[in-house]
Formats: sequence, C-alpha cells, structure tokens
Amino acid sequence: MKSVLLAFVLSMISAAAFAHLGSVEGRVTDAASGLPLRGVSVQLVGTGKAEVTDELGQYRFNDLIASAYKLEFSHIGYAPLVQEITVADELTTKVQTKMSVAPVTLSTVTVSGLKAHDQQLISSLDIRLRPITNSQEILRIVPGLFIGQHAGGGKAEQIFLRGFDIDHGTDIRLSVDGMPINMVSHAHGQGYADLHFVIPELVETVDFKKGPYTTDKGNFTTAGWVNLKTKTTLDNSFIKLEGGQYGTFRAVGGLDLLGQKGKEKNQSAYLASEYSYSDSYFDNPQKFKRFNVQGKYHGHLSVNTNLTLTGSTFWSKWNHSGQIPNRAVASGLTGFFGSVDPTEGGQTSRTNFNAEAVTVTPSGYKIKNQLFYSNYNFELYSNFTFFLKDSINGDQIRQKEKRDLFGYNGSISRTDYIGSIGFTSTAGLQYRQDLTRGTELSHTKNRTETLDRQQYGNINEVNAGAYVDELIQFSDRFSINAGVRLDYFRNQYEDLLRSPVTKKQSTSAIISPKLNLYYTVNPGLQLYLNSGKSFHSNDTRVVITENGRRTLPPAYGVDAGTIFKPFPRLLVNAAAWYLWLQQEFVYVGDEGVVEPSGKTRRYGLDLSMRYELTRHLYADLDLNAAKPRAIGIEAGQDYLPLAPTLTSVGGLSIRNAGAWSGSLRYRYMGARPANEDNSIVAKGYFVNDLQLNYTKSRYSLGLSIQNLFNTRWKETQFATESQLQGEPAPVEEIHFTPGTPFAARLSFTYFLK
Repeated sequence: MKSVLLAFVLSMISAAAFAHLGSVEGRVTDAASGLPLRGVSVQLVGTGKAEVTDELGQYRFNDLIASAYKLEFSHIGYAPLVQEITVADELTTKVQTKMSVAPVTLSTVTVSGLKAHDQQLISSLDIRLRPITNSQEILRIVPGLFIGQHAGGGKAEQIFLRGFDIDHGTDIRLSVDGMPINMVSHAHGQGYADLHFVIPELVETVDFKKGPYTTDKGNFTTAGWVNLKTKTTLDNSFIKLEGGQYGTFRAVGGLDLLGQKGKEKNQSAYLASEYSYSDSYFDNPQKFKRFNVQGKYHGHLSVNTNLTLTGSTFWSKWNHSGQIPNRAVASGLTGFFGSVDPTEGGQTSRTNFNAEAVTVTPSGYKIKNQLFYSNYNFELYSNFTFFLKDSINGDQIRQKEKRDLFGYNGSISRTDYIGSIGFTSTAGLQYRQDLTRGTELSHTKNRTETLDRQQYGNINEVNAGAYVDELIQFSDRFSINAGVRLDYFRNQYEDLLRSPVTKKQSTSAIISPKLNLYYTVNPGLQLYLNSGKSFHSNDTRVVITENGRRTLPPAYGVDAGTIFKPFPRLLVNAAAWYLWLQQEFVYVGDEGVVEPSGKTRRYGLDLSMRYELTRHLYADLDLNAAKPRAIGIEAGQDYLPLAPTLTSVGGLSIRNAGAWSGSLRYRYMGARPANEDNSIVAKGYFVNDLQLNYTKSRYSLGLSIQNLFNTRWKETQFATESQLQGEPAPVEEIHFTPGTPFAARLSFTYFLK
C-alpha cells in the first residue's frame, strides 16, 4: 500500500513539474521572396534538440523549461543565423525567421543525423556550384548518371546508371514536381522519359536516390529515381538570348507576374517561355525546333496550407541522321557525321497541368495532395537495319501514339515522441491511368508512305499504389526507416488490326518492402545501410501475351555507404552496392516482338568528392565502377550489352569571384561490351566542356563550349545486324551516333528589376 501511495505522490509531482512547460513554434522563409524554406536545420542550443523544417517552413519544440534560448539555423546556400528567444511557462513562443542567400562554403556544411533519410548534400551543392546551362545538364547533376542522344536532340536521351543501359527510362523513375515523366507501354520503349519540356533556367533543385530504397517511389525505381523541382518564384524577370555554331539559336524569357505586392501576400506567379532552333553538326541539317511555355502560381490558402499550380506546354520537331555502321564510314559511303537514311526524324508535344496542396493541421498532421494531367503526342521515324528486311524500300519504321495521362498522389504523416524517441509515420495513396489512342508500329518509306502496319491498338493501363512508412529517430545520431508498398496493375489492350477488333485484359500486383539504417557518428561522419525491393512494369502488350505472369520483375538491392568530411573543406560520399533482378519478358518496341530476359546481378562502387580548394575555386569528382553480369549463363557469354563498367565526371568550378564564374569539366565513359560475348566492343570516350560567365546586377554574359578539344567520339553505340543497299549479306557490327564536335555558344541575359 505504501509503494502505491509513493508512486501516486511521485506521479503528481512529475505532472506538476511538467504542467508549466512551454513550447516554440517557428517558421523560416527566404528573405528575398518571403516563401517558406524546406529542409532547414534548426538547433536549440544547449538542449541537444534539433528539428528540420517542413514544406511550410515550419518546426516545433515542446516541453521546454521557461528560460532564454538560442536557435541556430543552417541551410545549404544560405547564411547561418542565430536567433535569441525567451520561452514562458504554459505558452507557445512564435518565431519568424528570414534567411538570406549566401555563397556556398563547404566548411559550413554539416552531416545531419536528423535528415539522414533524405539528405542529398551532393545534389544541393552541385546545383549551386554548377549552374545548369542546358536540358541535358539536368540529369548529369546526379553522380554517376550518363546520357547519350541518338536522334540529334529531339528524342529522349539514352540513360546509363549503375551498370544499367536504361534505354530511355526503363529502370529509373523520373518526375518533375512529383509529376511522372516515364511513359508506360510507350510506342518506342517501356518507360520512355522525355525531359525536353523542362526549361533548364527554371530548375531549382534535383532530388535523387540511387537504388530501390524509397517507399513512396514505385514503378521504374530499379537503378534509382530523380525528381526535378522547378522554381516557385523568379528572383528577377529576365530575357536571355543564345547563339552559336551550326545554326544554333535560343531565346528564353521569364516574367514575374506579381512582383513585390505578391511577396507581401506570400504569393508568387510567373510565366516563362523558350524557343530553340539548330541545324546541328550533322551533314544533313537537323532543322530542330522546340517551343516551351510554363506558368506557375504559389500561394497560401491559409496560414497552414499552401497551393501550387503549374501549367506547361511543349512542342518539338526535328530531322535526324540516325545510327550509322562503322563500315559505311570506312568505305566512304557516308561521312562520320553523315547518314544512311536522311529521312529519319520526328515530332512530339506535351501539355501538363499540376496542382499540389500541402496542409499542416493544428494536431500536427501533414497532408499532401497532388493531381496531375498530361496530354502527349509522339511520332518517330527510324531506320536501324537499312535494307535487311526490305531490299527494295528499306526498313524505315514509324512509331506513333496519342496519350492522356492523369493521376493522384496523396499522403498523410505525423511525428510523435515517446520520451526522446521520434516516430514519423506516413501513409500514402497513388493512382495513375494511361490511355493511348492508335499506338502504332508501321513499316514506312521516306517518312511519307505507309507500307505495312505491324502493330496498331489502344492501351488502357492503371497503376494503383498504397504504402506505409515509419522513420524512427532514436537519437540525433541513430535512425531506422522501414516501409512497404503494394502496387496493383490492370492492363488492357484493344487490337485494332484484328477483325473483329479484340480487347484483352490482365491484372497483376507486387509488394515491395524497404529497410534503411543510419548512424551519424559526429557532424562529419555518417554511415548508412539501405536495402529494399522494387520493380519496373512491362509493356501492356507483353502483359496481355503472358496473362500477367512474370510481368512485374522484382529487383532486390542493398547499399552500404558513408558521408564524411575528413577535412572542413572536403565532402565525400562513398557506397558499395549490389542489385539482383529476376527474369522477365521484354517488349522490343522497334520490332514489335517479345523477348525473354534472364536473371542478372550487378555490384559496384560509387565515390563522390567535393573539395573547396580556395574561397573561389571548387573541385569535384564522381567515380563509378560496376560489374554487370547475367546469371546462369556460361562465363564469357554472360556480358550485358552496353552496360557501363567504369564512368567518371569531374571538374573545376569558379564561384563567388566577383562578377566571374565558370567551370571546366570532363566526362569519361570506359569501353564496354556491346554484345553477350564481348566480341564487339563499344569504345569509350573522354570529352571536356567549358562554361564561363560574367554577371553584373542587370545583365550576364556567358560562353559555353562543348567538346573543348574537338575530340572525335561516339556518343551512343549499338551492336546491330544490318544490310546496306547492294550488300550480299547482313553484317553485325557497331552502329553509332557521333558526339558533338567543338561547339561554341554565346549568351546574353538581361535582368528586369
């Protein structure tokens, strides 16, 4: 009885002691735009407590003894800030903080255990130290990611990452402001991802993660994912003109629609447009044309709810020289920059609408809702085999489709504490539906005459996903993230070539668990272990043929890595990784056939280093090694064609040197097998690029040089069996698209203030 009475008395004393505790509720904004800053580290000095701001720039500290405190704020690209506050009993102290943009210095960058799960120090630094100058540079921000163009500029780039030849997006998930870019069951290839509708000057951040470890990312997240975030507001209205060799011209403009009045009301809106034209460096003028328009509005529906609306439209048309065989150049049939079929080319367009709303409720729930819609059109003429199948008319093909894509992303999350342990629980729902009309593969001649329709039909594909995710922060050093998602697919194909027209349907589903561990030894060293399962879906025409069997091939991966700062001015990210993929069936869009693909495994090492040599000079290096192989195949016959084995990019960047800035960069792709027995090799390349800028308050001048030393290199290469006109038999050898020669371009930007 006495022990019960003593426990009661102690509990009453404890309740009385905590009854008068206060709290702090704050919001961090950009000093220039007035818009909230996400991802700011906020430390309550002397208490061991720290938080990271959410999408509304908000943070909160509870259970504080009445006293004076200091808050320390840090964020990459902003000046560190210390703010003094006083907390009173039983009251919530409201804090407003404005942070100003400042030059990036590596000495101020800390490795935070509080945001270990989504910490992207490398991309955050690179986007500020290496400004994006063209649409291709957007993806090259991701360490280890290589791209190659094999249609002269209008077609989506071929992507390489972590021992994958990803083609145009089969094993990497790409999005812009959360809106999906990959096209399922595309006329040209599964996962086709065309980013050319993005105006590069509008890109603010590039978020990414390599490997299948993120719960809210589903389809195509095999080698990893990338999300581009476009600017919410423009620093200034601007007009930019560019001109260069090979008949290249580009004009870009951005207009701030609300100005200072909008900032006073925490609103922003802008309209931007881009027009590009280029004949390019090919013997046959490319006559490439591209037109982009984007508008964006951001505002607060209430103190705790913001709304972002984005609309854009894009159109492009081009000719291209296509891939040419080595023997055609050696024999003099065509030059290095020539073509075998000069009538290749295409056109495409995309119109997008994207609405995003984020709400933080009084009880601490964070609710995100997103609706998106895209109308997409695509038409491409290619000739890979020349006269192999049709010795009279040639083998040119047309791939064409019209598509409506719409969907929803939603989530709800909340952070709770049991003692000092934080639990961030998230649940989400996702829905996507693709409706295509007249998805086509046809045999054509001279881009004007249709000889034979080989595939022609309508696709209706639904992907619904649900996930739960738990992030447990045991301390400011150690955290665990665990999650699981369920994806359901319904595939329907209407074959318009059959008489009568037939319609078939199939369903399939897959469960993908994730487990990630993070340990921060100190502000200069963090260790992590990521593991998870993911997948890429297959073309609806495969799914229907196989009745849904083995059409969602799983991928299992693990990363063991570290982020550390051995010196104040050196930041290093290193990881050893392994990825295993199950057998699948692959739809070959260029042939209209289904081919089986066996089990594969890849493992390798990634190394990224960023070093501040002086106050104005930065060096960076990315080195990526991989060993990709097929499983269950005889040694020497188990190579994965075109899979990269050794790549590296790096360079020197000048920043904060008065009006001058710029960079000298290199990229290296090692030689790699072009077929299964390595008897045909795709040669490697090493090229350099130069960027130099002179910027004053009202204008900026820029010089951009691609392939500074005029290296002759092959940007994309394939081992292809083809037959030239007049040849007695087909030949299998390297077919390639030449890389750009020395190409200089000047730009002038005028800022409207």
